[in-house]
Amino acid sequence: MNAHWQGIGFTSQRTRERLIQRLRTMGIHDERVLAAMLHVPRHTFVDEALASRAYEDTALPIGHNQTISQPYIVARMTEALLAGRPLCRVLEVGSGSGYQTAILAALVDEVYSVERIEPLLRLARRRLQDLGYRNFRFQLSDGGWGWAEHGPYDGILVTAAATELPEALCGQLAPQARLVIPVGYGEQQQLQLITNTEDGYQREVLETVNFVPLVRDEH
Repeated sequence: MNAHWQGIGFTSQRTRERLIQRLRTMGIHDERVLAAMLHVPRHTFVDEALASRAYEDTALPIGHNQTISQPYIVARMTEALLAGRPLCRVLEVGSGSGYQTAILAALVDEVYSVERIEPLLRLARRRLQDLGYRNFRFQLSDGGWGWAEHGPYDGILVTAAATELPEALCGQLAPQARLVIPVGYGEQQQLQLITNTEDGYQREVLETVNFVPLVRDEH
């Protein structure tokens, strides 16, 4: 960790533990997810001017009209993706700040993450490298189409809202794998859990959410 951040009060263990306790009261129960949320330093994934708010349960701007998701949503999506079972290979669509990538990298064997905004991708890669993660790969590309080269995946997590379920992503799910994705317009978004079963794709609505839109090239 950069020496600049060491010893600053808002990064203290007690501050992080308060966030974890709040996540528990909000219904997050997977101890693996809670441990990752405790140990991954969220303040390193936001601008210095916002670092004092890093452990509030709120989304924060990261530039380029993008945000770092609130901790509860990160935990909720990660918990739904894991669903009590180990995952080897996961695809993340929308690297953003790299925070969700780091949470996943702490929990699964391999993380493949795609991001369409190059400055965000470069910064995210550097942050994860500085924190010592090595089990991830980034690609600069249109996330709506996934990263088929490394599929199928045990899980796919999408950090931007699609207007409809992307067939290209569903096609990259391994049998029994899960896709966690916000679907809808504006304030009418639903966080959905899609499971690739023998009888087709099973869909479950988890809750109402508010994400930036998933931008895809038409090709």
